[in-house]
Amino acid sequence: MATTLDAPTGASLRTSEPALRTLYLARALFAVVWALVVAVTARGADTVGPLLVALLVLYPLVDLVAAVVDRRTSGGTGAAPALVVNMALSALGAVGLGFAATSGTAAVLVVWGAWAVAAGAVQLVVALRRRALRGQWPLIVSGGLSVLAGTAFVVQSAAPGASLVNVAGYATLGGIFFLVSALRLHRRVRTSPR
Repeated sequence: MATTLDAPTGASLRTSEPALRTLYLARALFAVVWALVVAVTARGADTVGPLLVALLVLYPLVDLVAAVVDRRTSGGTGAAPALVVNMALSALGAVGLGFAATSGTAAVLVVWGAWAVAAGAVQLVVALRRRALRGQWPLIVSGGLSVLAGTAFVVQSAAPGASLVNVAGYATLGGIFFLVSALRLHRRVRTSPR
């Protein structure tokens, strides 16, 4: 098993590729469906209602579960410590969003933004550790964009008429990056010699 200083072996990468592909496809599908429901729910809403609160808390919880699954199925890819950090950040994000929702849209945007920055940085680290998989460049870009988007959410929180609709766009873009990574892994698995 790889440590934080070890590079992932070719064998551990090959055995984890199908599991990662499936996980990435599931995350892409979830993100797009979630984004559609959030966009409809948040459009024109001036308060954070119970359905929107549940949806906002759900997103980092799914990220937490995905990190657990990722760590269990591909622990040998050298990303396990960063995945543990991601689990903690996602749990904190879910709790923080639950509390922030009681204070309104601006507070939710600040917490969402902080979580997006931190989770994006971790995603960037995980994807860089796995760059030998070749399907990781979209997640490297996605991690970097998450840091920028998170900063934009925090800035947006201070603007008059701040809205949660933009988090739907954030999730959609993340879903697209997961889909592209899954497709790249699929192509790699099909073309790799056994």
